[in-house]
Amino acid sequence: MSIFKKRIIRSAVIILVFSFSQIAYAQKVLINNPIVKGYYADPTIIKDKGVFYIYATIDPWGGKELGVLVTKDFVKFETKHINWPTKEACTSATSNGSMVWAPSVRKAANGKFYMYVAVGSEVWAGVSDKPLGPWKNAKADNTPLVAGNKYPGVHNIDPDCFIDSDGQAYLYWGSGFNWVNGHCMAVKLKKDMVTFDGEPVDITPPHYFEAPHMVKRNNLYYLMYSYGKAIDATYQIRYSTSKTPFGPWAEGKNDPILSTSADSTTMGPGHHTVFKQNGQYYILYHRIHPQKKEYVLRELCLDSLNFDLQGNILKIKPTGVSSF
Repeated sequence: MSIFKKRIIRSAVIILVFSFSQIAYAQKVLINNPIVKGYYADPTIIKDKGVFYIYATIDPWGGKELGVLVTKDFVKFETKHINWPTKEACTSATSNGSMVWAPSVRKAANGKFYMYVAVGSEVWAGVSDKPLGPWKNAKADNTPLVAGNKYPGVHNIDPDCFIDSDGQAYLYWGSGFNWVNGHCMAVKLKKDMVTFDGEPVDITPPHYFEAPHMVKRNNLYYLMYSYGKAIDATYQIRYSTSKTPFGPWAEGKNDPILSTSADSTTMGPGHHTVFKQNGQYYILYHRIHPQKKEYVLRELCLDSLNFDLQGNILKIKPTGVSSF
């Protein structure tokens, strides 16, 4: 083949690749906040076989079941129902009247999905072979994983499961009462994902109220959490770092990393989860919907989460993201 023909072919390939990239770029759309219609809070997310599953509290202040949203692109969503947890199935002698709140879902090394969720101000654990179930209590005796009367002074809600790079699972949870005295508890989990490996310990970082969420990056542990009142503009997202999953903690340089915006478009952002897609970190959280009610309605939002060269989390700009 002549050099001239090779050049023509090479040029044609470059043009074709460029054209396809331009088409792909043109197809990207802005995912605005809120990302979906309806009132949800306290989200968790997993990805399985190319599909994202978002589990969340149904507002106002929880329903008899969880909200479940399924999407491939964060543009189109399907609403699903799962059989567990429900208020009826997750009630014990130590439960209070609180509804189904704040799930955390993870896929364990054994291939099963585990859910940790607050119902009746207690932490319950569920297990399933598939994201949409059927789910069941992961404990054979159908009792809560953390009863409501355990650990006096700790409001036993907002569980978060973290699986470290070595496969070790940890459970974090805890809030306070009357918008003060927030406590964060932590414990290792054995391979069955429900048996505690040791006694839970209080690892409360600075300016913590509730909603712990652990992220590990470059061998540094980022314990992220909410501070302030969930019912007003003081609610915000902060973080602290450590070289271990239990602390000691150094408060984040740019705290709070997400708080009520100057124009109040984003009000009381908090109770988030973090996930990574195509090399980029994203933060999925709720914000307060403007209202004049006796309760709080919240809505789900998605933004990019970024770090500086020193590993500090940068302040989040609540502008939405481009579709994946």
